[in-house]
Amino acid sequence: MTKRQYGKYKRNERDFHPTPQAAVRPLLPHLKPNTIFEEPCAGDGRLINWLEAAGHICHYSCDIEPKRADIAKFNALKIKKTKAELFITNFPWSWVLLQPLLDHLPDIAPTWTILDADIAHNKRMAPYIAHCVKIVSVGRVSWLNNGKGGFDNAAWYLFNQKYNGPTEFFGRI
Repeated sequence: MTKRQYGKYKRNERDFHPTPQAAVRPLLPHLKPNTIFEEPCAGDGRLINWLEAAGHICHYSCDIEPKRADIAKFNALKIKKTKAELFITNFPWSWVLLQPLLDHLPDIAPTWTILDADIAHNKRMAPYIAHCVKIVSVGRVSWLNNGKGGFDNAAWYLFNQKYNGPTEFFGRI
């Protein structure tokens, strides 16, 4: 039996799901005060809003189809450098969209992204988990803005291509 209800919900184009505030709360203790970040898959800017409300500073945001005027129309795969301390984003979860982003951004700067918690156990993630500094459990949150929890547990992952060490895991509090 699967926990997913395929066919019951239509997939959003490009896996666009605005980041709910409940998903951001577990990340906050892992950021230093006034963290300067870039959001390369900003969508409608909700993640930026939650982080800025917590005192962090968005240096730059972009999306290939921004849903807000202050978010640049730019492909994250074309980012070459950053003046920010790190990237904080909600990557698309479809592998075809996710893999190129995992190959690119953590090479430029440490990258926090929220993903399906189970993905850490997939063989194709092994090269990425080798450079994963932290995994912070989120649990199930409502991604459809319908007040119901999601079907999959989520977690924040901190990837850094320069890191080769054990991954720290932080369970739900």
